[in-house]
Parts: sequence; C-alpha cells; structure tokens
Amino acid sequence: MKNKKKILFLGYDKNETCLHAFLNNNNCEVHHTNLKEIDTKNFDLVISFGYRYIIPKSQIISGAPIINLHISYLPYNKGAHPNFWSHFENTPCGITIHIIDEGIDTGPYLYQKMIEFDTSKITFRESYNILINEIEDLFMQNFKEIINLEFKPFISKVNGTYHSFSDLPDNVDWDNIIDDQIKLLKQES
Repeated sequence: MKNKKKILFLGYDKNETCLHAFLNNNNCEVHHTNLKEIDTKNFDLVISFGYRYIIPKSQIISGAPIINLHISYLPYNKGAHPNFWSHFENTPCGITIHIIDEGIDTGPYLYQKMIEFDTSKITFRESYNILINEIEDLFMQNFKEIINLEFKPFISKVNGTYHSFSDLPDNVDWDNIIDDQIKLLKQES
C-alpha cells in the first residue's frame, strides 16, 4: 500500500462537501481548517474550497502546492459571489480548478467547465448548488492527476472581471428566480 498523501483542506468541512470522504477513501490523510492562520508545510497538497481568507505569500511560496476550487469560469468573476455576478453581468458561468498564486483567483488554471442555466426557471441558490456539485465532480474526475501533481496548467489572456464582498447588492433574494431577481435589482439601482 502506498503512503497516504497528506492534504490540508481549507474551507468547507465534511458536512459541507463530499470531498473529505472522497479523499479519505482514496488513501489521503485529510487535515481541515477554517482558521486564518495556516501552515502549508508538511503537506503534499493544499485544497482551498469555500475558504474565506487570502493565503499569505509566505505560505504560497514555501509550502505545498495550493489549488482552489472556484465556482466561476475564470477569468470571469474572480473574488466574491461569482455565481451572482455571472448572471447579473451576463458573463460566462462555470467552474474552475486553479493554482493559487499571490493574486485573487489569478493563478494558472488546471481544469474548467462552462455551465449554462435556464435563468427563467432556476434560483441563485439552485444554481449555486449545481455549481458546487459540478466542481466536486470535476475534482473527483481529475483526482489522480491532481494528487500526483501531473496536471498541465494553462493561463487565459482575457482580463475577466473581479468583485469584492462589498460589491454585492444588500437585498439579493437567493431563492427568487434569477431573471426576476436581476430585473428587480436593476430597477432599484
């Protein structure tokens, strides 16, 4: 039996994502944290999924490789609330697994998938849940390449878009049909 890979999992816990169980079932030793202070040394890989902090440069350059599971089709909708912005600004919607660098969602891409929604029939919450399931599936499909660091990173030449937490309108109803909610928000602005 091969040695277990040591994984530092940042963000969602085992009740929020199936990836903890998946990793454990695939010969990985998973250490989880949601804390701001982290140490990426002594791990084979760091996975950021739903992690709300900026990882310091010292941890990026001196520890294990760090990948991020981001629910946007990068380079569009870097930063916060990517699912909202893809619909509100009519930019490509999808998922991206990328390497974390010193920027916010600017590192080289490993895997991407564009996803289309019928926004006249689905809510923001429903589209978010679909994106979460899709990115978990994308990770599991490419797990062997990821865990063995055999991926081939690529970079987009498109500038894309970025939004911070403070850009989000205050009155978003996540359970309203997307088209209806966008119409309301644009009328109010």
